[in-house]
Amino acid sequence: MKFILLLLVSITLIASAVGSAPGDTQITIETQHTALVIRVSKDGDPTIIHLGKRLQNGADYALLPDNEKRGEDYTKIYNSAYTPAGGRNLLEPALQVSHADGNPSSDLKYVRHETQHVADDVVLTTVFLKDPQYPFEVKLFYKAYQNEDVIEQWSSIRHTEKKTVRLQKYASANLYIPAQNYYLTHFHGDWAREMNPEEIPLTSGLKVLDTKLGTRTDLFQPPSFLLSLNKPAEEETGEVIAGTLAWSGNYQIQFEVDPLRNLRLIAGINPYASEYMLAPEKEFVTPAFLFTYSTAGKGQASRNLHRWARKHRIPQGEGNRLTLLNNWEATYFDFNEEKLTTLFKDGKKLGVDLFLLDDGWFANKYPRNDDHTGLGDWQENKQKLPHGLGYLVKEAERAGIKFGIWLEPEMVSPKSELYEKHPDWVIKLPNRSEYYFRNQLVLDLSNPKVQEFVYGVVDGILTKNPTLGYIKWDCNAVIYNAFSATNPNPSHLFVEYVQGLYKVMEKLRAKYPTLPLMLCSGGGGRVDYGALKYFTEFWPSDNTDGLERIFIQWNYSYFFPAIATCNHITDWGKQSIKFRTDVAMMGKMGYDIVVSKLDEKELAFSQQALQTYSRVKDIIWKGDLFRLTSPYGNDLASLMYVSEKQDKALWFSYLVGNRYRDGSRAPIKLKGLNPEKKYKIQEVNVYPGTNSPINRTQTIYSGDYLMTVGFNPSVDSRRESVVLEITEN
Repeated sequence: MKFILLLLVSITLIASAVGSAPGDTQITIETQHTALVIRVSKDGDPTIIHLGKRLQNGADYALLPDNEKRGEDYTKIYNSAYTPAGGRNLLEPALQVSHADGNPSSDLKYVRHETQHVADDVVLTTVFLKDPQYPFEVKLFYKAYQNEDVIEQWSSIRHTEKKTVRLQKYASANLYIPAQNYYLTHFHGDWAREMNPEEIPLTSGLKVLDTKLGTRTDLFQPPSFLLSLNKPAEEETGEVIAGTLAWSGNYQIQFEVDPLRNLRLIAGINPYASEYMLAPEKEFVTPAFLFTYSTAGKGQASRNLHRWARKHRIPQGEGNRLTLLNNWEATYFDFNEEKLTTLFKDGKKLGVDLFLLDDGWFANKYPRNDDHTGLGDWQENKQKLPHGLGYLVKEAERAGIKFGIWLEPEMVSPKSELYEKHPDWVIKLPNRSEYYFRNQLVLDLSNPKVQEFVYGVVDGILTKNPTLGYIKWDCNAVIYNAFSATNPNPSHLFVEYVQGLYKVMEKLRAKYPTLPLMLCSGGGGRVDYGALKYFTEFWPSDNTDGLERIFIQWNYSYFFPAIATCNHITDWGKQSIKFRTDVAMMGKMGYDIVVSKLDEKELAFSQQALQTYSRVKDIIWKGDLFRLTSPYGNDLASLMYVSEKQDKALWFSYLVGNRYRDGSRAPIKLKGLNPEKKYKIQEVNVYPGTNSPINRTQTIYSGDYLMTVGFNPSVDSRRESVVLEITEN
């Protein structure tokens, strides 16, 4: 079987290398339900003629029109697969370069293409382009994940000119989308108010989503969007493209409605302050742009991304996760060994898997007793932890739980030994006053010595403590006064910082492939699929108010699966511990509370909730998500996770309206069940001393009934949060 597959691949490669004459060549990138079709014009220009639903008969793609419309005074084809600047192009380019001789124009012509089956259900298509006047080449990569209906696109640039070529813009993707109208949902916010959605119609001209923060690049505007075609898409109806850029640095996504009323989408690294000097025979590879196309609304698009992420991107995406108790809100910086070992016992009594020690455990000359000192000095603080981390690891294990630790290795405090020894390792301008974000500065990860230091910090801790069970990796500062004292090309800093981070993470993952790593950035300041190649999970927001988290988690769920979303029960907000627990259960659950302050019922409820979670977590983590009632414009928020076999589901409903608080009056129609199967409904997470009106009856319902007529979860001002378990009878 393997021989046959290799033979087919070889035949495909030979055939594609020979190719057809320009004008006859057609390149089809397909998933199970989606097709992207590139046709090479008679002049050798690669143009996109289709992006949308896959046609049943592949021969029909030959009938597609070229979308080539020319005006009277210009002769540029708008629908280029990768638009170069400086020639006939009159719109936004994907590529802008200055050649070694100073020529600011480029022209990219089709050379050949290759198609490879890189896995059972993954097909990689590579399109080779070349400038006819210069030894300058671009490769376009399209990796099609068949079963998940996701396409991953990126580009690479290489040349053999005599001297350096200056790259001024170098996009990952250049898509062309014809429709009648376009509606963009993008997300914005700030610390503790992440992922606020805003839907706007795209009109003639240019709409740009971007960031220039260097680190924490998602703080104001994440690189993720929903694009509805023709009319606004609903949850389960309408054409929609969900897209996101896998890059943890400055990005730019452009939406341009051209003079023909078609949409051009260009996504990649932000060219702001990032001209890249590419030496001869060196290759520059752009980050990946990921997108999925759905004819069944936003829900199907998000389910596509979830399946793809679990199977192909997030480490242990189909594996297990640890519940944890964090000490931050219990102690902040004020703790010692005695306090911590007591908390270990509290964690065991509660029923979590792991204890996480947060900020404040390190530095001696400038001890980390607040957020003004110590970052960079990653030795145990002798006053707080006289016996070191190894003692805590063993004490936690003796208590029956694992031990994890907080790190922020990309950062430095001005008041630290590291800053005193290596001021040249710090990103700052030499003739400007230092400006601090959270009283700290960013280390220059474009410097290989800094990369070695950061790797050594983490590796050293893990080498000394091989049973350490978890790392929370934080990143709390943005880059001000961007300048590298050691980088020979200062304009490379923003790009090579991220590349340096990825080199460190690549090395760590090679040595510690199964270590759980939380991606934190003062909340959700760095949530993207570039970083999530290395991290098992992410921290969406420092805002853990139960009501606010419904909205925050709702919007993250369009792009990221529940297994990767860390949700902690804390004392933030005015909601009951039941409400906060139910909300946290819609992902990877944890705690940041003082267990000893829980009363008898709160403790009993929390212990039982963890036992329930252990039993049902696979449905949440690996099931399909269906949003039933949006918290936007309704008093109720409701969603459910359905197992792949459609034999189990978890249904979460919350009262979110604060005005009338009348709750649910009508049945809610469920989704994702098998209409032929029979189901029973049981309420879980029932608070001690209360009775569930749903558990009084044992009525059996068909999937058809539940999806056609619906079921009332009985949410009201006395039952603000309801979790229902649905099982096949």
